[in-house]
Amino acid sequence: MTTPMVRAEGVVKRFGSNEVLKGITLTVNRGDVMCLVGPSGSGKSTFLRCINHLEVVNAGRLYVDDTLVGYREKGDKLYELHPRDAAAQRRDIGMVFQRFNLFPHMTALENVIEAPTLVKKIPKADAIARGKELLDRVGLSDRMNHYPAHLSGGQQQRVAIARALAMDPKLMLFDEPTSALDPELVGEVLDVMKALATSGMTMIVVTHEMGFAREVGDSLVFMDEGVVVESGDPRTVLAKPTHERTKAFLSKVL
Repeated sequence: MTTPMVRAEGVVKRFGSNEVLKGITLTVNRGDVMCLVGPSGSGKSTFLRCINHLEVVNAGRLYVDDTLVGYREKGDKLYELHPRDAAAQRRDIGMVFQRFNLFPHMTALENVIEAPTLVKKIPKADAIARGKELLDRVGLSDRMNHYPAHLSGGQQQRVAIARALAMDPKLMLFDEPTSALDPELVGEVLDVMKALATSGMTMIVVTHEMGFAREVGDSLVFMDEGVVVESGDPRTVLAKPTHERTKAFLSKVL
């Protein structure tokens, strides 16, 4: 059996007295695309942030590539990693946010090469060559010297994807990557994500784009109020949901 790329075991996350994740257990196989759907406030984005230890879990365990995320285990106790070691783990996990978070004072190419040169100490010439290749891959070879203010939202999000890929991640996390875009720009970002999925990248995508989930997803997980309500093949879940809560949600978004 191949080890899953992501394995969550009873993951709990609280903010004060508010339990946002109530024991999430799921697996994502290598090369698969898992789509997380559900209403706002259901815990989808929080779960993504736990996977790369941007949020600390209160209970349970998360593994990426069979490595415990954010902690080391000694006997039956967990000890949180030093921030430096947690950051080193995070290098292997690319994340694309709802907002693009590009450095406004840097060109598209400079945004893409910043982390490889600074964090991985890749020689600048090599990083530039790779950066140009990635910007071409996302259809922006003619925009590499443009600053974010001179790029559309869709172009900025594609730069953000190229920037995440520049670290050669084994896993890509997308947190509603198209929700801040004008409707006519959504397609260009989804096309890049489809190509990425076809290339074999393991992806977890929080999305409201049900067409993308149906076409590209290997699995679909419907979350509500911090629990997994229903999961399975996207085409099956979207066409014939079994849980009443899933039916009610899909009746509003399909």
